[in-house]
Amino acid sequence: MVFQYFEEIILEENFSELLEKSLVDFKYKEGQVIKGTVLSVTNDTVVIDVGLKSEGRIPLKEFHSPGEEHSVEIGQKYDVYLEKLENKEGEALLSRERARKEESWSNLEKLQDSKQQVTGVITGRVKGGYAVDIEGALAFLPGSQVDLKPIKDISPLLNKPQPMVILKMDKIRGNIVVSRRALLEESRKADRSKLLSDISEGDKLKGVIKNITDYGVFVDLGGLDGLIHVTDLSWERVNHPSEKFTVGQEIEVIVTKYDKESNRISLGLKQLTEDPWKNVEEVYKVGAKIKSKISSIADYGAFVELEKGVEGLIHSSEMSWVNKNVNPNTILKVDQEVEVVILEIDNLKRRISLGLKQCTENPWKKFAEKNKRGDLLEGKIKNITDFGLFVELSEDLDGLIHLSDISWDDSGEETIKNYKLNDLVKFKILEIDLDKERVSLGIKQLSKDSSKTDNFFGKVMTGIITEIENDKILVSFDEDKKGYIKKINLAKLKSEQNTERFAVKEKIDAKVIKKQNKEGLYELSVKDLEIQEEKEALKEYGSSSSGASIGDIIGAALKEDKKKDSDKIKDEKK
Repeated sequence: MVFQYFEEIILEENFSELLEKSLVDFKYKEGQVIKGTVLSVTNDTVVIDVGLKSEGRIPLKEFHSPGEEHSVEIGQKYDVYLEKLENKEGEALLSRERARKEESWSNLEKLQDSKQQVTGVITGRVKGGYAVDIEGALAFLPGSQVDLKPIKDISPLLNKPQPMVILKMDKIRGNIVVSRRALLEESRKADRSKLLSDISEGDKLKGVIKNITDYGVFVDLGGLDGLIHVTDLSWERVNHPSEKFTVGQEIEVIVTKYDKESNRISLGLKQLTEDPWKNVEEVYKVGAKIKSKISSIADYGAFVELEKGVEGLIHSSEMSWVNKNVNPNTILKVDQEVEVVILEIDNLKRRISLGLKQCTENPWKKFAEKNKRGDLLEGKIKNITDFGLFVELSEDLDGLIHLSDISWDDSGEETIKNYKLNDLVKFKILEIDLDKERVSLGIKQLSKDSSKTDNFFGKVMTGIITEIENDKILVSFDEDKKGYIKKINLAKLKSEQNTERFAVKEKIDAKVIKKQNKEGLYELSVKDLEIQEEKEALKEYGSSSSGASIGDIIGAALKEDKKKDSDKIKDEKK
């Protein structure tokens, strides 16, 4: 009986436990969000009582977002997600993170419907973008939606709350796509509208350099870009903007021009300081000598910094008295101190021309003081070119004997072959031109022109065309004499200098301009004859300066000749 009594008690207790467990199982089902109370916080674990026969343990990190400190205290109640009523250890398997996600999804759907912004924390990089925690819900932030422009280093934004907007939500697939850029664009539009309404020429603004080009610097003024043209960056000469500025640099600028129709803003940087050219003409005088340093060198000359923002140019033609094509790099170096003469100041074009050679003695002037036209000299041949011989006049100077001034009898092209470098030759000074810095010399002028003693030289002859070539025509005259007329000498007018105008056996009048050459040929010229006849007509019938045209004068001469011919015929008839 006793055993039966205890057996009944045990059966009654087991039944009570089974009944209690069945009631609990009926109240809490797996997959539900239920309330739990914090019993303790040990190390990184929170012990939660949810009313089951055993507590559950949840990692502490599930109670706060990345980068935040937890605020979990004993006795606090939290919504937790019941994953399993009992795990292998006999404890309830709970999750605060899953509960937060369920709660977040509900809140996020409401925020998306009302198009409100959310706060998310970028936790790390994933393929194509970044993972974002939004109150426990995992979202995706595409790389293109992080900022207004691509960001190379995202570390300053990691684990820090950032305002964002939801672009897309799919609860079934668990996908949330967010954008930080969309909010920045809205803010930028607002800033842009305010800037456009408030801006005016002369305003001083702060901005960040956005881009650097060959022609200037683009500055982000906060929703609107402005351009500082390279000429407005500095009073000093700027070879390239990248030499003085960097992308991301914050600078202060002044609005120089604002086009309201195109919303284009022109900015200036140099205008924030005083123009150093303001008193240039008072400080620097033409003809004055100054000493300063070479600031830069170009192919065409060297720049000298007279003071900060004021530069002068020594053109390559003003560097040497004797070398016209001097390379500036061969005689000058950057930072070299030089003495120069101010040649010209153009304040409008902001240019100062300087001379280097003017600080030394002019060898051309020195030569002109010791020598004059017609003097006979002797010197070595320093150079032989297609157009003549360069002969040494002094240690620094050379003079030119042109091809046409080598020989009276032969062509220069042939005669020049008889000379070689360092040959000592005698010559006559034909001209000294100080302005052009050159001395013309001649060899043939040492003797008389033998062609002038020829019986036919300077005479007008009637010849017969014997042969026609592309560049000349051949003629015979005075029975056995032969000659040629170059294409350029066939007429005074260039349009009529054409060998095709003539035919073989045609008669032609021309003036002998050169005596026989080695081949026994004379050179004749129709052009010289026309010029001669024109001069004679001017002399006899009037001057163009008195109001008559050349056509009137020549016409009068022809009319007079015709009248003479008519009178001669009448006399013959009588």
